[in-house]
Amino acid sequence: MRKIVPIEILENLYHSAAGSMTQSVVKSPATQASIEFICRCNANKAPIRFLMSCLLAKIHNPNVDIRKPYTEIPGSDSFSGRFYDERFVEVLVHQYKLPCNPTTAYLTPAFRNLDRLLTTDLVLVGRPREVYIRTLEVLNLIHTKKEKPENVLREIIRNLLVIKSEDEQRMKQLIADLKQEDDVLPLASEEIVTLLVQHLIRKGSSRLPVLIVAAAYQTVKEKLERQTGYLNLIPPQTNRLAQLVTLRLYWLMTTGWSLVMK
Repeated sequence: MRKIVPIEILENLYHSAAGSMTQSVVKSPATQASIEFICRCNANKAPIRFLMSCLLAKIHNPNVDIRKPYTEIPGSDSFSGRFYDERFVEVLVHQYKLPCNPTTAYLTPAFRNLDRLLTTDLVLVGRPREVYIRTLEVLNLIHTKKEKPENVLREIIRNLLVIKSEDEQRMKQLIADLKQEDDVLPLASEEIVTLLVQHLIRKGSSRLPVLIVAAAYQTVKEKLERQTGYLNLIPPQTNRLAQLVTLRLYWLMTTGWSLVMK
C-alpha cells in the first residue's frame, strides 16, 4: 500500500476543513480555544506554521516525537520541522493564501537553533508570552495522545480559513464604503491633506509615507509620460525623472510633517 505523502495530507485536511468550516473535530473546548488564540494572534504568527510543521511530521511518521522538531535533539525520534515547514506547509500557505507568515517559522528568534525537548516548562523568548505557552501545550496534548495530530492540524487550517473569510468580507465592506454615491462630493485637496496628516500622527503609520509617495507618483505618471516622453526612453532602474518627482514629493511631505510636529 502506497504511503501518503505530506502534501497530500495537507491537501486532504484543507479540503476537509473547507467543506465544514463551522464544525470542529477537536474534542476539548479548551484546546479549541488555544488553537483559535494561536491562529488569531496578529502580534506573532510564527507559532502557526511551527505547529503545522510539527503536526504534519507526526501524521506523516507516527514514530517521531512531536516535541523534537530539531535534528540536534538527541534520539532517533527527532526530525527536521523546518524541512516540513519549507517543503510542504509553505506550499499550502502560498497556494491558498492562508493568513499566516509567508516565510518559515524556524528563523524567528524563539524557534531558532533549539537543542532540547520542547516540554511545557520551556520558556521560549518572544512576545506575547501566552502564544508560546499555548503552543507548547498543544505539542504536549499530541504527545500524551489526548488529541490526534490530524484533528489539531485540521482545526488550525479551519481557523485560518475562517479568519481569511472574515478578512475578505471586511475588505469588501471597506471597498463598498469607499465607493462614492452620485450625490456625494469628493473631498477637497485641503481635506485630503488633513486626513493624511491625521493618519500620519497616529502610532503604527510608518508605511503610510511610502504609500503617499507611490500614490502621488502614480497619479502624475501618465501625464509626465505624455508631456515629456522621457519615462518611456529610459529604463526604470535609471529613471531620473521618476526619482526627481518622488524625491520632490517626499520632500514636500516631510516638510509638511515637520511643521505638523512643531
